[in-house]
Amino acid sequence: MAPKTAARRMSGIPQPTARTTRKRDEDAGPDVGEGADEWTQAKMLLKPPDQLELTEAELKQEFTRILTANNPHAPQNIVRFSFKKGTYKPVSFIDQLAVHFNLIGNMIPKDSDEGRRQNYRAEMTSESSQEDVEVQPSEAEGGGEGEEGGEGGEGGEEEPKEAGSQEEVLAAEEVAEGEAEEVITLKKPAERKLTNQFNFSERASQTFNNPLRDRECQMEPPPRATFSATANQWEIYDAYMDELEKQEKTKEMEKAKGPVAKKIGMRTRRKMTSLESQSDDITKVTQAAKIVERMVNQNTYDDIAQDFKYYEDAADEYRDQEGTLLPLWKFQYDKAKRLAVTALCWNPRYKDLFAVGHGSYDFMKQNRGMLLLYTLKNPSFPEYIFSSECGIMCLDMHVKHPYLVAVGYYDGNVAIYNLKKPQSQPSYKSSAKLGKHSEPVWQVRWQKDDMDNNLNFFSVSSDGRIVSWTLVKNELMHTDIIKLNVEGTTTEGPEELNVYTIGCGTAFDFHKQIDYLFLVGTEEGKIYKCSKTYSSQFLDTFEAHNMAVDAVTWNPYHSKVFMSCSSDWTVKIWDHTIKKPMFVYDLNSAVGDIAWAPYSSTVFAAVTTDGKAHVFDLVINKYEAICNQAVVVKKKNKITHVQFNAIHPIIIVGDDRGQVTCLKLSPNLRKMPKEKKGQEVKRGPEVEVAKLDKLLNLVREVKS
Repeated sequence: MAPKTAARRMSGIPQPTARTTRKRDEDAGPDVGEGADEWTQAKMLLKPPDQLELTEAELKQEFTRILTANNPHAPQNIVRFSFKKGTYKPVSFIDQLAVHFNLIGNMIPKDSDEGRRQNYRAEMTSESSQEDVEVQPSEAEGGGEGEEGGEGGEGGEEEPKEAGSQEEVLAAEEVAEGEAEEVITLKKPAERKLTNQFNFSERASQTFNNPLRDRECQMEPPPRATFSATANQWEIYDAYMDELEKQEKTKEMEKAKGPVAKKIGMRTRRKMTSLESQSDDITKVTQAAKIVERMVNQNTYDDIAQDFKYYEDAADEYRDQEGTLLPLWKFQYDKAKRLAVTALCWNPRYKDLFAVGHGSYDFMKQNRGMLLLYTLKNPSFPEYIFSSECGIMCLDMHVKHPYLVAVGYYDGNVAIYNLKKPQSQPSYKSSAKLGKHSEPVWQVRWQKDDMDNNLNFFSVSSDGRIVSWTLVKNELMHTDIIKLNVEGTTTEGPEELNVYTIGCGTAFDFHKQIDYLFLVGTEEGKIYKCSKTYSSQFLDTFEAHNMAVDAVTWNPYHSKVFMSCSSDWTVKIWDHTIKKPMFVYDLNSAVGDIAWAPYSSTVFAAVTTDGKAHVFDLVINKYEAICNQAVVVKKKNKITHVQFNAIHPIIIVGDDRGQVTCLKLSPNLRKMPKEKKGQEVKRGPEVEVAKLDKLLNLVREVKS
């Protein structure tokens, strides 16, 4: 078979035969002719003159062997590891090229730059050589002319026919030779060094490689001292006697101290003995390591730090009465993952430091507790870690002594932690002998020093007692301020004894200006206005909520206004001179905590158990929140506490999974009065009081 025929068969395109073309001509019929349109004419298959006519049997014959461009020896199952997807994937592209002959030569294409350069150099050298060749016959002709001018014969040996002196002939030859030498020196080209065409290196590439240099640091060698002595039995005996005397002295000192101080002394002694073997500079190393850790975290969370300082939500310009919360850092400790956040408190002196209390609100699963202190400079790990055998339910930090932290436990005890001391146990703690509570302590608050300049704080518990704790020497002395008795529930017991129903205190707060005045919230939903001087009666009673009062707090600017929240889904704002609330907000879920903003008298935040944070501004909107945002993603997770920072426009939110989230307020959530042309904007506590008074007066007029 001819190769063209085989190529057509391999291509798989059916070739028209004479029979098929004749049939199509007949099918076209008489309609297709000169008068028909071009688009109605059928396409005519043109038959090339050299086409072979094959029979039906030849056309139907199959050829199983087909030439392809694929290499049959190329592997089809190559697998490589994909780092992007982390799995082995087959390689789809395989090189099908098979090299049968390969020869490395020194030929250069004429059209390339290097070929043109070499052609140019070759032409230059040939031209210079031709010029040298052309100079020689001209010199010979000049010499002949000189000889003819000298009228010499054809041969040098023949004597001149005409008369002439031999001296003139010699002079003419010398002149002709001098002219020829001058011509040769003028036309001789300058010598040029030809570089190798194949392994030529430029002068610029022949640089000097500088030797490698080693950089080392030298430090002072550690101090060393040689000690040598001889020991005998008397010296060993004296050393034992000295050790016994020291032990007796320490026992006498421990007897003079309390039991708590004994435990602390034993632990410090053990630590000191264990640290004696180590170097004295270990504290410097820990301080340096802490600084380095902060620097590394600052680089790691650089984008969050930039948002914390500079980011402002640009969309607030197009939203008149709404704002957003930007999530920043998340603070979490591995050992406190299963513990709920039961308390939050910012340090009054160091504005980036805050304390977190961990415990459990599930009273069937009470286990352990933790006190952690975080800083915004290091969100990855706590600055201070204190663990306790019982869950911590509340805490507060002293204003004048920011290193003192008062805590209340689930078992009714209260304690004071000192951040200056390295031990993990509290410096002072109550006990059953020292009048501890019989129920969980729900809130503690530091108060001003007493008349003898002793530190004191208050605590409220479910046992109905509000106790003042005073730090005297090395012990906590307690004094019952008031007992919460539910009014109207007295019953006559045996022998004409009156039995009172005890009210369970859940929250309390002291007035910012009036020292003796404070509010107490109970599980029955009532709020009592009390005084430190009256321990038997309440100044006033508010029928506040239908369920337990979770938090109550005074306004930081206005002396008459306070706010309360409850598990009955409501937040209420009160004037303590009026029995009915000024504002009532229903948040459709149990409210865990509330907090007033430190920069405005009308802004406050509330968190609910459905994982949302709500921010209100009474000046912008008196009826609903200007920000409702979900902070926790998981359905089972609940938000428990919220706190505003005193300086930065941020809040911290704690949940029942042990995680604390820091969020930044958008500009609409912290609007300040705008400056008008030619007028100065007044700012200060008086302006904030007047702003809130204006709103309260409107509500009072409507109610009256």
